[in-house]
Amino acid sequence: MTLEGKKIAILLAPRGTEEPEFVEPKRAVEAAGASVTVIGFEAGEVQTVNNDLDPGSRFSVDKAVAEVAASDFDGLVIPGGSVGADTLRGNEQIVSFVHDFFAQRKPVGVICHGPWILVEADVVKGRTLTSYPTVSTDIRNAGGTWVDQEVVTDKGLVTSRNPNDLPAFCAKIVEEFAEGRHPAQARSA
Repeated sequence: MTLEGKKIAILLAPRGTEEPEFVEPKRAVEAAGASVTVIGFEAGEVQTVNNDLDPGSRFSVDKAVAEVAASDFDGLVIPGGSVGADTLRGNEQIVSFVHDFFAQRKPVGVICHGPWILVEADVVKGRTLTSYPTVSTDIRNAGGTWVDQEVVTDKGLVTSRNPNDLPAFCAKIVEEFAEGRHPAQARSA
């Protein structure tokens, strides 16, 4: 499956993004031919984490969220990490950026604690998704259905639970990004 010509955005928090949940999806979509832009609060370097506590590697944020729009991209990846996801959901520009992908019916891949941002963006109602187990109540309270599965796809939204699910998650996001827009994606945006 090829993503030649596709532009994918991936979020990176100023601190606390789980390194493998950032690195592996980025690598997978690039290997399929997509160009990837790392989006954060501001351009510059940020440090990831491993297992939510151990310092990870440093990565560059290509563009500040204020400089981009969902219309610039064909898909979005939201990595997890409890601190990173919590930090991202506290930023109104990030939340609006995420919401716009759903309004524009574009595929989105979210892993681990990342669905917190979907809850904040008010796009969970009526959807079935998975996440790290501690996010399940938030998903249910937002009107979604939570299931404990390796990977779940709901009309362009791909979710997974944790880094152990990355092989299945990465394969499925490449597939969904290749399919492109999903007409039912906007139903809860």
